Amino acid sequence: MTGHRTFMSAVAIAICAALPASAQDSETAADTVVATVNGTEITLGQMIIARGGLPDQYKSMPDDVLFEGILDQLVQQTLLAQTIEDDMPMRVEMALENEKRTLLASEVVNSIVGGAVTEDAIQAAYEETYANADPEQEWNASHILVETEEDAAALVKRAREGEEFAKLAREHSTGPSGPGGGELGWFGAGSMVPDFEKAITSLEPEEISDPVKTQFGWHVIRLNETRLKDVPSIEDVRKELQQQVQRDAVDARVSELREGAEIDTSGQDLVDPAQLKNIDLLEQ
Repeated sequence: MTGHRTFMSAVAIAICAALPASAQDSETAADTVVATVNGTEITLGQMIIARGGLPDQYKSMPDDVLFEGILDQLVQQTLLAQTIEDDMPMRVEMALENEKRTLLASEVVNSIVGGAVTEDAIQAAYEETYANADPEQEWNASHILVETEEDAAALVKRAREGEEFAKLAREHSTGPSGPGGGELGWFGAGSMVPDFEKAITSLEPEEISDPVKTQFGWHVIRLNETRLKDVPSIEDVRKELQQQVQRDAVDARVSELREGAEIDTSGQDLVDPAQLKNIDLLEQ
């Protein structure tokens, strides 16, 4: 019995914490009534949704054990819920309204994206994004990070006089790349903070920068080499393009709905935004 109660408690926590998932196909009808509690029906469909929201470790249990555990938990939840059905707390009522809105919106989104991703759409997105794109400049650099400008200036002098940059980085850099000789590998525009990137773009390969100040400290930078990154093939960015097509399809549908809807948000002027944190309002 102890093991049974432990399993039930675990399932209870998992069911309460998980969002419902889509019901799966079954040979038996989803509306098959498996149990009733004081006249309230528990259906197979409800059990399928409860199982879909469980962590994987529970889904791997034997079917009969999981079936019994989920059914018993839904019975317990129904019994507990029935004690307050006639006096539902406002926070629960509003949470249910939000959950219903979210689930319905998700259904519509799924139907939109399901038909949006075609080969023609992916090809069009690829051409729009990459057809006229220039090869992207990339840099390979190393750096030494220290706390003061004086330390950086001294290291600039030593590096320019021929001391091995990687050795200086290992001995003096306070940054995480120090043990690796200061190597940062290849990176493109926007990958580094602005002052660092500005310094990089002004260097020639194998050139050492003057001390560069960023929010992290003082840098001594060595540009190792540069290259032009080829425009990716459609297969290289297929997943990215699929996501873009899906986003564009949803955005287009939302814009269409907005144009045909009456939306009045004037009530927001009556509310202090700080009230968003006032959970006590739900107890009134």
